[in-house]
Amino acid sequence: MNGLKKNFPTLTHQDKVALIEKGDLNLSQQANLLGISRSSLYYHPHPCPEDIEITHALDRLYTDYPFFGSRSMRWALKDYYGLKVCRERIQRLMREMGLQAIYPKPKTSLPALENKIYPYLLRNLTISQPNQVWSSDITYVRLEREFCYLTVILDWYSRYVVSWELSENLETEFCLRALKTALRGAIPAIHNSDQGSQYTSSPYLNLLETHRVRISMDGRGRCMDNIFTERLWKTVKYEDVYLKNYRTLEEAREGLTRYLTFYNRQRRHQGLGYKTPEEIYHNH
Repeated sequence: MNGLKKNFPTLTHQDKVALIEKGDLNLSQQANLLGISRSSLYYHPHPCPEDIEITHALDRLYTDYPFFGSRSMRWALKDYYGLKVCRERIQRLMREMGLQAIYPKPKTSLPALENKIYPYLLRNLTISQPNQVWSSDITYVRLEREFCYLTVILDWYSRYVVSWELSENLETEFCLRALKTALRGAIPAIHNSDQGSQYTSSPYLNLLETHRVRISMDGRGRCMDNIFTERLWKTVKYEDVYLKNYRTLEEAREGLTRYLTFYNRQRRHQGLGYKTPEEIYHNH
């Protein structure tokens, strides 16, 4: 057993925790093999107050200027918020938030080779009915002393939020839960997403393929490929998250339940002829 521990000398604690999975060995046995304590599996580190202030500012800036990279963010933090932050710290925080400037870039970062990438299927496609195209994405949601992540399944034709989930981390599981919930009510012809590891993971792709859903993925760095979801994020943040200043994950879950119900059932959209998403989704 001691010999097995020596196989992981260069892994960080976070990397080792990521190796824990369901199987023949229980949590205590796996933790022992990896040389970490079982109690640490349940520990979620909280960012320092200064990092929280910076990430909240980055969130607002990214919502308004999603094409800003770390260089532009550095100047914007100073100009808009009086925060002097080095570029390396901004890059680290943007990675933790799941933020990436959306502009065409050279292929300096590619998905893992074992993850299959699918072509973008929506270019020049006429979307004429509900459940023709669903899209999914993830956004950062600020809390008082930490942050969490929101994912949705959005129907493109009606702008109806078919399902959604919150999570403390960016692991695949919460995206998978949202997809499973959505598929209980309907099956789309096409599912579109970015090339993030959550959407290129085998469990996510296998679930779509099992239901015979055609898989579409955005081109890397192309903001227009998932434009309706990007618009939804801005709406949710300015009409709910920034106004409510949620303190905890549970408070955010309760508040977003109320808001997304309002969004689906009561909020009229100019682009929908001043009808609600629910009217269009269920009565087309």
